[in-house]
Amino acid sequence: MKYPIGIQSFDRLREDGFVYVDKTALVYSLVQTGSIYFLSRPRRFGKSLLVSTLACYFQGRKELFDGLAIADLEKDWLQYPIFRIDFNGGPYTQPGVLEATIEGYLGNWEDIYGKNLNYTTIGDRFKELLRRAYERTGQRAVVLIDEYDKPILDVLDTGTYTCNHVGEKLLLEDHHREILKSFYSTFKGADEYLKFVLLTGVTKFSQVSVFSGFNQPKDISMDERYESLCGITQEELEKYFAEPISRLATKYECTVEEMKNWLKRQYDGYHFSTNMTAIYNPFSILNAFDMNEIRDYWFATGTPTYLIRLLQHSSEQMNELTGKFYDPTMFIDYKADVEQPLPMIFQSGYLTIKEYNKKMGTYLLDFPNNEVRKGFLSVLAANYMKPKSKEVTSWITDAVMDLERGDTDAFRRSLTSFLASIPYDSHGSLKDIDITEKHFQYTFYLLLRLIGVYCIAIHCEDRQSYGRVDCTLEMEDYVYIFEFKMDGTAQEALEQIEKTGYAKPYLADKRKVIGIGVNFSSVTRTVEDWEEISVA
Repeated sequence: MKYPIGIQSFDRLREDGFVYVDKTALVYSLVQTGSIYFLSRPRRFGKSLLVSTLACYFQGRKELFDGLAIADLEKDWLQYPIFRIDFNGGPYTQPGVLEATIEGYLGNWEDIYGKNLNYTTIGDRFKELLRRAYERTGQRAVVLIDEYDKPILDVLDTGTYTCNHVGEKLLLEDHHREILKSFYSTFKGADEYLKFVLLTGVTKFSQVSVFSGFNQPKDISMDERYESLCGITQEELEKYFAEPISRLATKYECTVEEMKNWLKRQYDGYHFSTNMTAIYNPFSILNAFDMNEIRDYWFATGTPTYLIRLLQHSSEQMNELTGKFYDPTMFIDYKADVEQPLPMIFQSGYLTIKEYNKKMGTYLLDFPNNEVRKGFLSVLAANYMKPKSKEVTSWITDAVMDLERGDTDAFRRSLTSFLASIPYDSHGSLKDIDITEKHFQYTFYLLLRLIGVYCIAIHCEDRQSYGRVDCTLEMEDYVYIFEFKMDGTAQEALEQIEKTGYAKPYLADKRKVIGIGVNFSSVTRTVEDWEEISVA
């Protein structure tokens, strides 16, 4: 089986015999039911392949679709003029690159369809090209724009300045917005020349941004009909990839069913509609099959530096953002900025929908899977803690091994030493009045969630009928129930575990359940007191 790793061309994929998960029935439905669309998906989720598939379809290349669902649906296979733009390339952090990129596309198209010297702005020139293409071919034009938002994301919150055409100094981020707004405004007056338009990207900026210059595209990012347009469903995984799943199971000495569960925890878990159909990250799962090894493929391809920049400015931290219900206006169709990073975090794929409350119309957001949880929290932890003694990932490995064998003394010593190596004022958004409390709260959230990647289950600030547990870690042979205090005593924390009955859900559990009370000192900024007891 040939896996299309890094291949985004539908024609090459089909001609060279790479495996293809058939999405063409959805492509046909998309084309037949509308004309101007926007689709948001995380990076490396198959958006470029979708654009290429649409380009081949609108070129009338029927032979490429033999044996696929669309072959029985499409009868005409007409050929349309196609205007395809890919913003994936280009160092947009440099002033002038975006203008040169658009100018290059316009120049190439004007070589084909001719140039009208009466039109000088990029919007007017593009509109004239669409008109000429329609008149020459007799068919309306197809416009496909891949990663429309990359020129903005590259410079988001960098503080880079440039000068506009009249010499005014302005942020490069705002300059790029105005250029794209002018370019996309073409569609407002060119409707009669357009057959189909698709813009893909990571984020959807608000209506006062680049989309305000033309009629709003239909946003299908959370349309239940197209939730699996990019990515791989469980049904597709088992239909197309039974052989590589079995091969992985053999390598890791487990059953096929156990391997399916492992792959689900590692790469599945994205949800793009209220249907809650779980979607696998295609880049990660295909790399796992190709390499015959489970690794963190998606996150290793790039660090979300723009998200870290946003979080550094924001007073909100990841422990305050995850595991909460939100109204969709808070994270879907909302303009992200330095004070409200949630929309960017969600739309970039680092959080996803985990539950939908039909009565309230709200969504629970959390990490989609272990790959994303581990990768994102590792980057945040390294950036936030800046420990002097050990790397975060190295400490996590040691901590997990201590907890797996029940060596709580080693874990306590390691934790105390690690905390002492972290600068307490490492997060610039914290105010003096609450720096110590928030510092420890956030530090422990990051550490425990990272440890939780290797656990059977983790529950942070889990609400039970008996009260609210600070953290519970479930290992193969042990269950650890933690209660934390600041400038109190470990005994007080332990008594709270016993009084409130936090261990009751595990009374019938065969594993050893250990309650641990931990007290931190705001003076020494590390573990001051530690008590534990077998509670079930």
